[in-house]
Amino acid sequence: MLLLDSYGALRSSDVVLLLHGFPTSSYDWNKIWDPLTQRFHRVIALDFLGFGFSDKPRPHRYSIFEQASIVEALVNHLGLSNQRLNLISHDYGDTVALELLYRSDQNRSGHLIFNSLCLSNGGLFPETHHPRLLQTLMKDSSILGTVLTRLINSMIFQKGIGEVFGPYTQPTDAELWDMWTSLRYNDGNLVLDSILQYLNQRAQHRDRWVGALTSTHAPLHMIYGPLDPVNPHPQFIRLYVHLVKKSTVTILDDHISHYPQLEDPTGFLKAYFNFIHSY
Repeated sequence: MLLLDSYGALRSSDVVLLLHGFPTSSYDWNKIWDPLTQRFHRVIALDFLGFGFSDKPRPHRYSIFEQASIVEALVNHLGLSNQRLNLISHDYGDTVALELLYRSDQNRSGHLIFNSLCLSNGGLFPETHHPRLLQTLMKDSSILGTVLTRLINSMIFQKGIGEVFGPYTQPTDAELWDMWTSLRYNDGNLVLDSILQYLNQRAQHRDRWVGALTSTHAPLHMIYGPLDPVNPHPQFIRLYVHLVKKSTVTILDDHISHYPQLEDPTGFLKAYFNFIHSY
């Protein structure tokens, strides 16, 4: 497993844990990493199993439940089992965070202790979530999925990523290459169809995860890029506000899309620090 663990502000004892999205890695947090270390005592991020520079076993039944258990084991390994944690999550990481929230609220053994949770542009609700065509094809057909994972090259990947960034906030060629390199590490493209079963898991366990979100007492915030074609405006945010009444929300500028922490790191950090200082 790739683990990033930085010690920062001496005057603080607070810890923040970052959970990245699909199909990328902890690299997603690079533009907000230093400012977080200036605010928090400790900033931690991992590459989930199957992502980035972590192991990519195959065949393997990847699941949100396993990723949540890995996070719990990591927190225990780092000696943070009794520490109240601030989580920031994005996309796939949002769903892992909700499973962790469920376990915490159920007081399961080994659970994380939440100090706060900040979500961003994740498919929390299957009814307002629109996966990309390639994702749907890969997750629903084992034969086609196997073929498609072998056909994905850097051009296809970069086109797909570009479509979920805003027109004025596109990643640079160097950033796209870094994303592609981390995906291809240990033939990561060959496990995409297995990882994508999380979309089916979201539908299957909707009540569990949305229930955890709507019933938790942990402070909640949503940072949302409204140009997101995967979780489109206004349907997604209307449903979120309707269901998650205890959460506060920041909607970023109209041109910010699915990767707000990379597209508008300044706006993302401002929203997050306002949230942290509000409770």
